[in-house]
Parts: sequence; C-alpha cells; structure tokens
Amino acid sequence: MRYFYYFCRHSLVYQATFYFLTFQPLIMENILQNIELIQQRIAKACAKAGRKPEEVKLLLATKTVTPERIKIALEAGYTLIAENKVQELKEKYEALKDTPHTNHFIGHLQTNKIKEILRYEVSCVESVDRLDLAQKLHNRLASEGKELDIFIQVNTSNEESKFGADPSEVLDLVKQVATLSTLHIKGLMTIGLFSAETEKVRACFQLLKRIQQDIIALNLPNVDPQELSMGMSGDLETAIEEGATIVRVGTAIFGQRIYPDSYYWNEKG
Repeated sequence: MRYFYYFCRHSLVYQATFYFLTFQPLIMENILQNIELIQQRIAKACAKAGRKPEEVKLLLATKTVTPERIKIALEAGYTLIAENKVQELKEKYEALKDTPHTNHFIGHLQTNKIKEILRYEVSCVESVDRLDLAQKLHNRLASEGKELDIFIQVNTSNEESKFGADPSEVLDLVKQVATLSTLHIKGLMTIGLFSAETEKVRACFQLLKRIQQDIIALNLPNVDPQELSMGMSGDLETAIEEGATIVRVGTAIFGQRIYPDSYYWNEKG
C-alpha cells in the first residue's frame, strides 16, 4: 500500500485522475460539446480567411487528461492527439492502444527518451529543433528499420524561455536533416507569443509561413513541409488566418489544467 501511494503521488496521470474525480461536480465540462464549439471556431476562422474547414486539422493536446476522457473524443472520431511529456505517453499507452488514434509528440524531446517515443508508437515528432536530436533519432530509427515524420520547431517569438530553432538557422537545419533518410520533414511547428496583443502573435505565425515558403523553394529531397502546426485555444483564429493546417487545442476542450502552462509547454527552466 505504501508503494501504491508513492506511485499515485508521483504519477501525473494518477494525480490528474484524483483531481478530476474529486472535483468532478465542479468541472463537468462536456467534452464533445466543447469540441463542437472549437470546430465552429475553426469553420468561422476559415470562412474569414477564404479557406475550407477541412484544410485545418484539430489536434487534441491531452496533457494531464485521463485515458477515460481522451477516449470520449477518440470514439467520436477526433483521433489526432498529442502529448508533451514522455512519461504521460508511457502511462496512457496501454489504456489507449486498442482505440484507433494517431499520436504526435509536441514537447521538448531529450535524446535519452528517443527509444520510448518509438516504443509507444508516436507517428510524428513536431518538436525537432536541433541537429543532434535529428541525428540520434535517425540512428535509432535506422537500427530498428523504421522511418518517422517530423516537424521542425521554430522559436518565432524569439523568447529565450522557449525551445525551437532560431528562425535564421532553420534553412541550414533543414538542409542537414534532409540528408537523414529515415526522417521525413512534413511541416513546421511553433508556439506563438503568449500575448493579448493579436498583431504580435500574428507576426509569429506570419514568420513561420515565410519560412515554410523558403523551405519549399529549396526543393530538397525528403522535405515536404505542407503542415503548419500553430495556434492553440486562445489564438487559433489568428493562426488559421495565417495558414495553420493543424491547431493544437487542450484547455478549451478538456478544461483547465492542474499545473501552470510553464510545466507543459516548451519552456526552459
């Protein structure tokens, strides 16, 4: 029993489960209703931008969300999900593996966690931001006879607290990663500036779009960056207006998290 309590205290998923079971009467958000509201926001933003809603995929950011609650979305057909922490990916794997879904990884990836990322069937790592990580991913994939889709993460807000490649270095990074045959660059990812000033946030997304176009112009083998993963609960409309093809939404669907944003997002510290 002592070990059980220790595990619960130190397991993020079990902490979240305890939290939601305890406070469930106070936070009875309707997950499917929330998804429908997000889809309406996506459709409205697409209409404003002259785009089709099917051009934008909804990725469910499932950090701290229990498998039982994730399954509600999966079974309704919303099957693109992503984790920020390898530990959570590991803890939820058994509970979710029999429910069809596609799993991305959107957190900062340490090289010593590469084996686990592959073991738990991540189909795309959106947060590749340095050559060392790409090379070690390639080496592991080659040894297992596998290949992997990746996005290059870019620090478009120029904040020292955030991970992501420097915008001025992205083209060189892409050229180097393009030589690694097991990795397929399918897009770019960024976390916009956390700001209430829309135009400052917009500038981040516009920068990512310009970098995408510069990469496409290189016409490199193994590089087809059609996806732009940008925009979250608070800024998805702006991201869609600037060309997002994937928006990552968690809070607006699953409710407020029990830890601050700095715990989950790619911030150094």
